[in-house]
Amino acid sequence: MLSAILPIYNEEQGIEAFAATLISELTKCTKSFELIFVNDGSTDNSLEIVKKICHATTEAKYINLSRNFGHQVAVSAGIDHAQGDRVLLIDSDGQDPPEAVASMLVKMQEGYDVVYAKRAKRADESFLKKATAKAFYHILNKITSVEIPVDTGDFRVMNRKVVDALKRMPEKQRYLRGQIAWLGYKQTYITYERKGRNAGETGYTYRKMIHLALDAITSFSNWPLRLATISGFVCAVLGLFLILYTLYARFILNEYEPGWPSLMVTIVFLGGIQLLGIGMIGEYISRINDNVKNRPLYLVDETDINLDA
Repeated sequence: MLSAILPIYNEEQGIEAFAATLISELTKCTKSFELIFVNDGSTDNSLEIVKKICHATTEAKYINLSRNFGHQVAVSAGIDHAQGDRVLLIDSDGQDPPEAVASMLVKMQEGYDVVYAKRAKRADESFLKKATAKAFYHILNKITSVEIPVDTGDFRVMNRKVVDALKRMPEKQRYLRGQIAWLGYKQTYITYERKGRNAGETGYTYRKMIHLALDAITSFSNWPLRLATISGFVCAVLGLFLILYTLYARFILNEYEPGWPSLMVTIVFLGGIQLLGIGMIGEYISRINDNVKNRPLYLVDETDINLDA
């Protein structure tokens, strides 16, 4: 059986049409499947529409989380309750085409444990978003020992071996595409053209993308400490410009007060570096603190899945 995990956040305008398309495609390429909708604290009528779909479709189930826990946690909740020997992760906004699932399942039959979808083209995305995403993956792969595929999201199919291994990773800061890459096993990809959204606006704002990026690098986020880190970067850059200016004033303009250049360089530049270091250390301490608390990754408000099974 194939379990399809669909995280939902304010998708009332497009979820019904997307679910119909996905069900049609899964019917063609697999004998049995289940859809698991995970409502991640939607503030619109998404939950009511999902319940309507589940009532009309025996293969569809839903999990309603107690609040908005974030996309990665919502997907993790679906994975925890998936019963299939293969698990499909797919966003419900229509950007990940259900038509590509058949090609992914064909690759699975060749003996691969994970088949992920790699974007050959990204529609309705600004140049800035594409450039920052490319830069992020380049930096991430440079500073980590695990190579995370570029131009990929969470759209992928995994077998039960990978799913069970993923469920044994207890960290609270979820970055699934990185965690799955870390697991290893036999992985390959297909290429596809990423579409625009069916309806509505994306929930992935630049602020959320920055959070996800920092979570990928340091495993979690804490805004006050993150602000200290950003402030350290700003101060270090300002200190660099100040160094250039003081050297220019000293050797070119010959206008300076004795001791002023060295004093300003020391205070501004070293102060910025110290603040940066403290912020980075704080980032990791905050993540350790959160994992030590051992709070639940998410809480379920209601569901039609038997959680005791």
